[in-house]
Amino acid sequence: MISSLILAAGITLSAECPRGFELVSGNRCELRTVYQFYDSLQNRGVGGTQTSLPKHVDGYSPQQIDLGRYLFFDPILSANQVQSCASCHQPDKGFSDGHGRSVGFDGELLPRSAPTLWNSAFLDRFFWDGRAKTLEEQAKGPLYAAGEMNNKPEVLLQRLNANSDYRRLFTEAFPGSDNISEDHILTVLAAFQASLISLNSRYDRYAHGDHSALNEEEIAGMNVFRSFVARCSECHTPPLFTNNQIAVIGTPEPEGMELDIGAEKTFGTSVLKGGFKVPTLRNIEFTGPYMHSGVFPTLREATEFYNKGRGHAVPNGVEMQIHWHIWEPDLKEEELDLIVSFMKTLSDETFKPETPKQVPSGLAVLADVKDTSSTSNQTIPKTAMRR
Repeated sequence: MISSLILAAGITLSAECPRGFELVSGNRCELRTVYQFYDSLQNRGVGGTQTSLPKHVDGYSPQQIDLGRYLFFDPILSANQVQSCASCHQPDKGFSDGHGRSVGFDGELLPRSAPTLWNSAFLDRFFWDGRAKTLEEQAKGPLYAAGEMNNKPEVLLQRLNANSDYRRLFTEAFPGSDNISEDHILTVLAAFQASLISLNSRYDRYAHGDHSALNEEEIAGMNVFRSFVARCSECHTPPLFTNNQIAVIGTPEPEGMELDIGAEKTFGTSVLKGGFKVPTLRNIEFTGPYMHSGVFPTLREATEFYNKGRGHAVPNGVEMQIHWHIWEPDLKEEELDLIVSFMKTLSDETFKPETPKQVPSGLAVLADVKDTSSTSNQTIPKTAMRR
């Protein structure tokens, strides 16, 4: 314990921006990417390979980003001081957790999987049901949800303000501030997540003009992906490979689970019953199992779902307004394989941040919380927060 305290006391915040960012006046980090040289209709990143990105969040200080990194990996944020943000968003698992349904407080299974955090800076809707509009708003969900980290604002603030190392680091990140506030906590968590940029995959190098970056099979897969038959790119639009919209596609639930109405609850309309946010395909090979509740173990199975016909998995007696892009493409087996090969070219962990060896609380870093239930089909606790 003494050695942990000594290490924590030696923690200092970086004065340099993460890779891919430039330090500009005002001690702010701004993103730099080749995509910023391109243009596109409505500045939303639609169209061909050389198209611009949508608006994004940046401008945080290096210290705020680095402090967010430490806090993200620190179990001090959870009520039981076992779980950290990184428990469900692990860097080596695409900033997801490898579970079909994430594991919440005290090992309870949650109804949904943990979405990846890569390229969160470009999003304007968060959670599978799109209920949060900012990274700061999103952070409050798992922090205070009884089924997730189960903390309370007053408890969290008391803990952090009682920690002299955190007080020192927050003062460094917010000069002139004596006490740690909830706004400070949410800001640094948002700053770190906004720094998670993945835009240097082999696909990106191909898009920027290096046609040797993809092999013939992968190029063929891209052509199927973008074709008017498969229509994958109409929702998974480059360069982010999401349009950040809600889509009703009729995904089945794992056996024994009741229907998740998704965005119907968020927006108060039955038109969005079973609707979920279109996920990015960036680093998709690392983030299985797939769909909002992890019903498909492999990327191939998730791809095949779209080939089985419009609304084929909708439960009997349930009315769903299936998205108009979903139809019966009748792709061949080899074409499905080509799509999967292409999606794997979207993998890029060049800017994956370093996991801290020690966090200011001295607690264990990156605990992979395990499911302690006796069956994966257990009843979802009423207090569980849906991701």
